[in-house]
Amino acid sequence: MTVSEIAKKHAFDYGHMTLGECIRTAEESGLSVGEVILTEAQDTTGKSRREVIECMESAFSHNLEAAQIGTESGQSFLLGTVGQDLTGEEKIPVAGDTFVDKIVAYTLAAQVGNHTIGLCPCAGTGDSCPYTGFVKAMKEEYSDTDLASRTMAVILKTGGIFRVGKRTTGCNMEGIGAGAAATAAAFVELAGGTPAQMEKAVVLALSPTISVPCTPRVLVPGLCATHIGGGVLIARLASQLAMHTSIPSTVPVDVMIAMAAQCHLASAKHVVPVTIEYMEPFFKHDERVDAYVDPQVLEDERTRQADLIKKATVEIRELAKRANPITRPFGEAVVGGSSQGVGSPTNCARIAHFLSKGTVHKVKIELYSELFARRAINVPGILMAAIDGAGTSDAVSYKESLDRARERGIDVEIIEVEEPSVQRITVEASDGNGMADSLNRGGARLVLRDAYPSVEQAREIAEKLNIVLIDQ
Repeated sequence: MTVSEIAKKHAFDYGHMTLGECIRTAEESGLSVGEVILTEAQDTTGKSRREVIECMESAFSHNLEAAQIGTESGQSFLLGTVGQDLTGEEKIPVAGDTFVDKIVAYTLAAQVGNHTIGLCPCAGTGDSCPYTGFVKAMKEEYSDTDLASRTMAVILKTGGIFRVGKRTTGCNMEGIGAGAAATAAAFVELAGGTPAQMEKAVVLALSPTISVPCTPRVLVPGLCATHIGGGVLIARLASQLAMHTSIPSTVPVDVMIAMAAQCHLASAKHVVPVTIEYMEPFFKHDERVDAYVDPQVLEDERTRQADLIKKATVEIRELAKRANPITRPFGEAVVGGSSQGVGSPTNCARIAHFLSKGTVHKVKIELYSELFARRAINVPGILMAAIDGAGTSDAVSYKESLDRARERGIDVEIIEVEEPSVQRITVEASDGNGMADSLNRGGARLVLRDAYPSVEQAREIAEKLNIVLIDQ
């Protein structure tokens, strides 16, 4: 079947297929994802293959010029001459891979060029940098022009979807997020990877970029470099993992991108204001512009920024004060893969176990939504602790706890609660019940809110078991 026939069979909106639909079509047709994207463009625009490729080449022409300027003479008020630094005679390797090093260097050079002659934006100018860096390096390192065209098609298809998804400020849908996703797909296409590997690579690349704000680096010198350059490095890691390891991935790429777009909106509302508050003192200023601003406004701004630095100093000193010494930095080992998702609720259950007396016959587990969703990994830990008092490092009990509960006829009740961070474990036993009501915290720690028979007894148990309780 042809690409268009496969799309029709699945009722895909041909001409506007999602990345996931392009991947599905590639799997069924036996073509690469880039070939599917090029074919879709040919079939739905009326242009020949050569014309489609010429349009893509034209789209990159200005940005490639900007990248070239960044390597030769450009200077950025935010990034200095980093493009020249990474491509000149005294350049240093970033990743140790010539191709990847070129992509990173040209990506940063493109941003320098952006501050010289501007860039044609995709989702924004941030993701145009890694797209440009990748294409410039690819043209130098690969002679197969058809392969390069298919790879460009993958970049632009992915970037085009992010362009629509980016509706407010946020690097997760621009420089680092879109950049990581598109270049991860490009690495796979260029290496001849399978459609399934491309899907996995994009999902893996997107994961660490979710909700990352761009506001701190928009006016703060230097920070943009690790956003856009980091996107490329994340993409390389993701593509290599997808193509050369057995690492699993179960999230469809379209679901991942849709989630990223929604997290993008939430980040703009909740995360960006915090970053603005803390980064404002370090924003780049132009005295010529400030000359037009009311002097009192400028004075208020300086006062606010000075107060923020004092506030941050107090906060970081408190963190340092409460930090463990380097001679005893870690908590007890946690099986199950997460100190927060497994370790903290397990420790809560362990306290509840030692508050109870006699033979355990029921365990009631109340978890807030995030922990409830992760019950496949935390319930085994909770049960081994609630039934036998096992610690978080007991890998044998973790593996056997569900079977042990069934064998002993122990009643287990799991309930989702709405209150954030809550983990409440009740152990019903023959000679006395025990209950620990706590809030989940990282590092296997918890905030003890209530306990039965008493909070005081629960605190004593926690201290004896080396379970870390915190105040908030």
